[in-house]
Amino acid sequence: MKKFVAIALFLVAGLGTAIAQETAKIEFKSETIDYGEIKKGSDGVRVFEFTNTGNAPLVIENVTSSCGCTIPKKPDGPIQPGETGQIEVKYDTKRVGPIRKTVTVYSNADEPTKALKIKGKVLDEDIE
Repeated sequence: MKKFVAIALFLVAGLGTAIAQETAKIEFKSETIDYGEIKKGSDGVRVFEFTNTGNAPLVIENVTSSCGCTIPKKPDGPIQPGETGQIEVKYDTKRVGPIRKTVTVYSNADEPTKALKIKGKVLDEDIE
């Protein structure tokens, strides 16, 4: 009986370890997008590229921004292990001045919350 209990505990512990190893991991090509100096009214769409380097499907649950002037768009479905995905960010370039915003990504990855940055400066149209 003791052997049976020991074997059962060993199997349960081994199964728990195997399940715990199934993890999605998100690795961004860059965690900052630099718009540089752009003219007022320019195209404000940029993309954060990432790869799921884990061994479980990656689900981006939500993406938020620190301001209403920045609109992020998350992928629709899961990103399988080894696949790449994109988070699109649109900044309102009608606002002249510096860009310093945070885009927060919520997912099922081993690091479930990730803060990304956008920066740059929107110049008035008359400035060359």
